[in-house]
Amino acid sequence: MEDDEALEKAIESLKKHKVRWVHSTFVDIRGLMQDVVMPAREFINGSAFKSGIGFDGSSVRGFKSIEESDMVLKPDPKTLVVIPWTTDEKQKSAIVIGDIYEAYGSDEPSEVCSRGYVAKRAVKAAEKMGYTGFFGPELEYFIFSSVDPTKLVWDLWVSPKGGEGDSWGAPRVVPESPEIAPGNFTLRPKEAYFRPPPEDTTIEYRNEVASILEDSFGFEIEMHHHEVATAGQIEIDFRFGELVETADRTIYYKFVAKNVAKKYGMIATFMPKPIYLENASGMHVHVSLWRNGENVMYDENDEYAEISQTARYFIGGLLEHAKALTAVCCPTVNSYKRLVPGFEAPIYIMWSRRNRSALVRVPVYFKGPQYASYKRVEFRSADPSCNSYLAFSCILMAGLDGIKKKIDPGDPVDEDVYKMTSERRRALGIGELPTTLRDALEAMKSDEVVYRTLGSHIFDAFIEYKMNDWNQYCLYVTPWEIMKYLDY
Repeated sequence: MEDDEALEKAIESLKKHKVRWVHSTFVDIRGLMQDVVMPAREFINGSAFKSGIGFDGSSVRGFKSIEESDMVLKPDPKTLVVIPWTTDEKQKSAIVIGDIYEAYGSDEPSEVCSRGYVAKRAVKAAEKMGYTGFFGPELEYFIFSSVDPTKLVWDLWVSPKGGEGDSWGAPRVVPESPEIAPGNFTLRPKEAYFRPPPEDTTIEYRNEVASILEDSFGFEIEMHHHEVATAGQIEIDFRFGELVETADRTIYYKFVAKNVAKKYGMIATFMPKPIYLENASGMHVHVSLWRNGENVMYDENDEYAEISQTARYFIGGLLEHAKALTAVCCPTVNSYKRLVPGFEAPIYIMWSRRNRSALVRVPVYFKGPQYASYKRVEFRSADPSCNSYLAFSCILMAGLDGIKKKIDPGDPVDEDVYKMTSERRRALGIGELPTTLRDALEAMKSDEVVYRTLGSHIFDAFIEYKMNDWNQYCLYVTPWEIMKYLDY
């Protein structure tokens, strides 16, 4: 019944706005949007929604080999949105997200589908335990005026084009950002958090992205601001939601961010660490569990952080599977340039309240039962280069594994772990996250929870694809190496 109502609403919206073209989208194993454009009439007559759209699965990363390449995309009418910047009445467009099915009338989503297979199975697994998971990701990203990776800038000291250089002078790609363009105020390295106009020159862009997300895409924006890094790093936060809905929103968030940037003559990138010696972009994931309309992570009798034993077990699961989760949540070679000391990114496996050096943080801004709905845990290692369907699913299942097995997370650590001696960390039993993509993939290979969550196809395809990334990276000779070793 709900699906029929969503279908009728989607078709009515296409008619009302006189939409001509519909972008039918899904994500590959990397989480990157794939798009095929069809006439709106194929949706208005119901055929595209009901029968789906055939495509070549062998041309999509992580899907099928050439001998079994026929696949079907079935758009989800609940996700249909009319694109507001397509103002030409003759070219009015909409966008919709869908699930992937096998050819020849399969009734269930294919094992290649991050959304329909992995994410929806994770939701069902939580439901079987009596829980509904809610997710609130904080996606940070950069906007640049231009990026030319063929032009390297050799910064020996503080440069007006980027940030502090290394004392011995490291070669670096410095994209031009709005804040460092001629005539603008220059935001100092690592000091741009919450800066107002005129120093912050991204405000008009952020306002437009946030307004489109609210007015057209149904988001509820909570806040937006400049982030810590000087060169156009921003964050737009939206209200939490259920797993699939929130993962869909991360896809639309990126879609809007990139398209509005193009309108301003800029480039939006969700690459974790585009600038050397500047803060990187993370995607802190806030998670709460609900049962019968109540947040089961809240306990007003807990003196430490008003969190329940269930929440502690959930944290225990996150810490237990932290190394394997890193491969899924930090899935690029570049991700590990972010997971280093000194840039507000977690590298040690421990939990705490308030403490942003912890891998898992329990926010404690407000106290009392009137704020019970706010209680959640924050998983801080993920970054915005991840496939959000896979990342949220693995985070949820790792936490639920902690609840099933009653995994004790140990005592919280209310110290700045970056400033601890190695002896102190060993005494407290604090482990470290993987420092390279390869190490993370090795940890992932032996994690049964991640394997079951992803399913054998995506699990194997993910490791194969990402290991190939690592091997390519190891073979490449960087400008840094030429500068460092040419005189040997």
